[in-house]
Parts: sequence; C-alpha cells; structure tokens
Amino acid sequence: MITVFVAKKIITMTEAQPEATAVAVRDGIILEVGSLDSLKPWLEHDEYEIVEDYTEQVLMPGLIDPHLHPIMAAVLLPMQFITALEWKFPWEIVPATTTREAYLGKLRTSHEQTPKDEPFFTWGYHRNWHGEVNRIVMDEIFGPRPAVVWQRSFHELYLNTAMMEHLGIEEEQVKGRPQIDYEKGHFYENGLSFAIGRLNKIIMSQAWLGKGLERLKKVVHYGGQTTVGDMAVGLFDFNLEWEAVENIIDQPDSPFRVLGVPHARVMSHINGGHKQGVEFAQTLPERNTNKFRFSNKIKLFTDGAFFSQLAMLKEPGYVDGHIGEWLTVPEEYEVIARLYWQAGFEIHVHCTGDLGLELAIDTLEKLQSEQPRFNHNYTIEHFGFSTPEQIHRIKRLGANVSANVYYLHELSDSYGHHGVGFERASEMARIGQCEREDVLLSLHSDFPMAPALPLNSAWVAFTRENCEGNIVCPNERVSLDKALRAITIDAARILGLDDETGSIRAGKKADFVVLDQSPYDVGGAGLKDLEILATVFEGEVFPISGA
Repeated sequence: MITVFVAKKIITMTEAQPEATAVAVRDGIILEVGSLDSLKPWLEHDEYEIVEDYTEQVLMPGLIDPHLHPIMAAVLLPMQFITALEWKFPWEIVPATTTREAYLGKLRTSHEQTPKDEPFFTWGYHRNWHGEVNRIVMDEIFGPRPAVVWQRSFHELYLNTAMMEHLGIEEEQVKGRPQIDYEKGHFYENGLSFAIGRLNKIIMSQAWLGKGLERLKKVVHYGGQTTVGDMAVGLFDFNLEWEAVENIIDQPDSPFRVLGVPHARVMSHINGGHKQGVEFAQTLPERNTNKFRFSNKIKLFTDGAFFSQLAMLKEPGYVDGHIGEWLTVPEEYEVIARLYWQAGFEIHVHCTGDLGLELAIDTLEKLQSEQPRFNHNYTIEHFGFSTPEQIHRIKRLGANVSANVYYLHELSDSYGHHGVGFERASEMARIGQCEREDVLLSLHSDFPMAPALPLNSAWVAFTRENCEGNIVCPNERVSLDKALRAITIDAARILGLDDETGSIRAGKKADFVVLDQSPYDVGGAGLKDLEILATVFEGEVFPISGA
C-alpha cells in the first residue's frame, strides 16, 4: 500500500528539487517526491491512498536536535521548575522568576504545596537572577525535609542538611574531593557525580524515571522532532538508562528515533580503564533497536558548564577574577581522544569556553598529524566562546560545529554585566562566521539546558535577539536557509544519519513535520511563531495534541 501525502507546499531541503506538492511513501520509505501527476507510475502498480489533510499546510523534513539528554531530562522533568525565563511545555507554561525575593517565595510556596512525606526537588536556579542559595538558606526554608536545588546548568546542585543526612553524606566522605563544598552543600562538575551516585536511588527509580520519560516523549514530539541525539549515554547509570530506554522510548507510541553517543569517562569507569572503555563502546551497536541505536560516536569533555560560569577562558577571563574548571585536564583529554581516534570513533567534544575550545582544536591537530583521517566528523559541541582564529582552524582541520544559541538568547545581557563584559558576551555562539567559512553547522537545545524547540533555535540563530529584546552582534547572524539546514539536513550529517533522514528525497525515511505556514514565507523573524500541527515518523502520522 502506497500512502501519498499532498500539501500546499513540501519543502524538501534538497538543491535539485527544493519544493514539491506530493510525496509517495511505502513501508515508511519515500518512493518519490513531486506532484500527483509525476507520481502516477508508482500508483499504477500498487494500491494507494491519498492523505489530503494537509492541502493547506506545509511539509518539511522532520526536525532534528542532534544534542539533547533524554535521561537527564527525564530526571529533571518531574521536578518543580523555577526558572529565570518562561518555559512552554505541552502540559503547562512555567512563568519567569527573575528576582531573589520571587525565587525564595516560589521555593517556600512550592514546599508548602507539595506532599511533605517526599523529598523536594527543584531545577532552574541561577545566581545572576536568584542570588546566593546554599545549604544554610535551604535549611531555613525546608527545615527537616530533604531538599535539592538543581542549578540551571545541571552541572551543579545544592543539598540541605536533611538531604545529606537522608543520603548518608558525611564530611569525612567528601573531604579533599575536588568540586565539592560540604559547608554550602554544593556539588559541582565532577563533584556532581558523587551526589548523583547517592541520589540515584530516588531519581533513577522506576516511578520517577518512567514519569520523566513519558514527559520527555511529549516534549520531543511537541517540538516537531523526529530524530534526536543523546549526547552522553551513561551519565547516571548505564544499565538503568538502557533498561528505561528499552521499556519506554523504544515503543510504538514514540514518534522519533534516538542516536546514543556514550560518555567516554563513563565507559572507562564501568569497564576499568580507558582502553577497556573503548573496547566496550565498540560493542554497543550490537544493542541497536528500531528507535535507539549507537554508532561509532563518542562524547568527550574539556571544560565546565556555561550557565554556571565554569567555562575555561583565555585572558582576560572573567570580570570578577574567578576561573573556570576543567572537566578533563588537558593531559588526560589528549590521551582519551587519541585512543578513540585510533579506534576510528567520531569524537564529539563538549566545549564552552575559548580555552576549552583551544584544547579540543590543538588535540585534533595533533591527531591529524599522527594518523590522518578523512571525514573524521570531529564535532565541537555547544560552542559558547570562541575567537575568529579558532573558527579558521576548525574549518582548516575539517571539524564541525553544533551550537547552542540559547546561551546568547538567555545570557548575553546578564553575562555582559556579571561575567565577561559586553564585547565577549555579545559574541557568544559565533555562528555567522561559521556560515561565512562554510563550516558544517547544526543547532541544538542541549535540553533541558534550552527548550527542545528547533524552530526557536533557528529563530535565535537568524535574529540574534536576546531575552531583553536586543539584537546582539548582528554580524554573527546566519541566513534563513543556513538556520533551517542546521535543524534538518546538516544536523543529520553531524549525526551521520543524512543517508536516511534530514531531507525529503526518494529512498529516505518518511519523516516530516507539518507546519501551518512556510518558514520561507514568514521569514526568519517568524520562525518561533510557526505552529506545528503534526509529525510523520516513518510514514505514520502523529498529531500534536491541541493543534
């Protein structure tokens, strides 16, 4: 049986045939794109049905977020969101909380309104808006109730005294451990792993994770996404994560596929060393299912989180004189990268500061000189701060960029005042130069670091409008076409899936998103207001609830 989707316009994201009005699909695969007349040879040889529900709408390739965190999102989504910016979810709109007084008031109100017989969790705290929050402040608010305040970056959290007692965390256990402040109840970057190890009995429970993953499925679908990349598999507990994915994500009601990219440090930790980690990662494609798969990709880290201002920066650094944090010290990073490079892996590296980026680029240059590789797909993830010279090197070395432009939207004004000064703050996510240098570029949410709304990311990339309504460093805007490619075909290329998705062309998966208008008609400034009516995943229609 052939299914023919007819639309007012089909945007294919191919150069040979940019637009069409009909697409024929069989068994989830595109047979041909064109018009009803051009499809007749197919229809003469098989039974067919014509779907005319979208004759006044626009189809384009299913949207792709190449970097989000399904399990991290599942851990956070059951929590109380108290955030500096408004968040829109399929089930609610979370209003912005922008002052210390309002934040502390929200903490107290939420504490009073939730059952007292369970620990309290909240996510979204940021010092620049909400002031100092630590164990002492939390003890005054929550008293004997165990509580967790998870920072906006996810890379750090605070525990009150009751929660540390509940988890059995004593001062002697953490004395001398880096990136842990016991007095403040502060666990950050690598110190976060210690806290997560204790919290796993709560946040990785079947009930908690199940609720979170069901919400995550709604979030991904709501954003029009049919393919996402899980950029740090194993961050919490590899086996528990895999079990949850099999039971909840890999199901008929999930209208998207996930490419899993394992966390290199986790691979080393659970297997007893870096070499053993490489060997284990090589076996992961044997676990592939229809909707969750691994390939030859690995995730590495250089420096700390952007939201917590722990990115490693070149001179002149931060205005208050503090420095960032290495997630992987340079000597170790080079060792790990070399092992995976020699084994043929495609490396995706978390870089937020320009010094972290320098480490990633320097290492790539060394590896290319030692063992040259074509099409290595070495990808810079996040791309917070950079220099023009570094982008020249990225292009010369054949690397890619996957950028989180939400840094610019949410933080450019705040970080101008309280971080790095206005010059460098305005140049976050220097993607305009990526387009001028013809660097392969994708846009990602890093959800839950930013809303999982690819059209919103494309809007930021095109306008460079921040949350204050200011246009920030307009020379670093990208074109509308580049922005749309960065959430479709170019995102697919960065994931290594461009032979099956990312454009509407014969032989590819029948993955579409149904829009009320064409992005090219509304222009870049109208991208965030486009209505997503449905997605089509491998030929099956999944309406957006409420659309």
